[in-house]
Amino acid sequence: MKDIEDLIQKAVELQSNGLVTGQIAEELNVSRETVTWLLTRSKKEEITPAPKDISVDWNSIGKSAKRLHNISLALCDIVLETLEKINAEVDVVVGVAANGIPLASMMAYELGADLAIYHRKGQETVSTGHKGTISRNFGSVAGKNCVIVDDVITTGSTSMEVIEQLREMDAKPKLVVVLVDKKGVDTIYNVPIKSLVRVVRLD
Repeated sequence: MKDIEDLIQKAVELQSNGLVTGQIAEELNVSRETVTWLLTRSKKEEITPAPKDISVDWNSIGKSAKRLHNISLALCDIVLETLEKINAEVDVVVGVAANGIPLASMMAYELGADLAIYHRKGQETVSTGHKGTISRNFGSVAGKNCVIVDDVITTGSTSMEVIEQLREMDAKPKLVVVLVDKKGVDTIYNVPIKSLVRVVRLD
């Protein structure tokens, strides 16, 4: 996406296809506040100042299985380095639907670990305490060391949700690993956050 007009057009298109704010935010890798701003701007309503956010477009990676595989190898290297420091092993790689799943699948294979998939319950209900689920069609997490894989951390709410859910299932979340960290924190709920790229805003 080369400019704001592209983002506005994509946000409007996604909304017209039935996606709600949280889903659009996930698809565009921006915050919910940014989606609201984009949609408001598209209707030529009173323009409020743009939120401080950065859109992450990793389509050039996502459209190529070879590139996804190479990125997954880099993320595996980060996982192994981090777990060695805390003297832990990985039993299960948990992919956050939908964007974390391709990377998590390849990483689980490379790490010799089970694969679990986390489905968010409702994109608009995260703040009200509703949580998602671990799919029954994939690996079990109970009692196991888990590495959580997603594409981008924007506010950290998804990572918080997954960590909470895993702990409620007696799993042991050891690490969250992502392509891009826009939040810029070292830990969430005492779980280390590692990324290939960390975005730091200079205000």
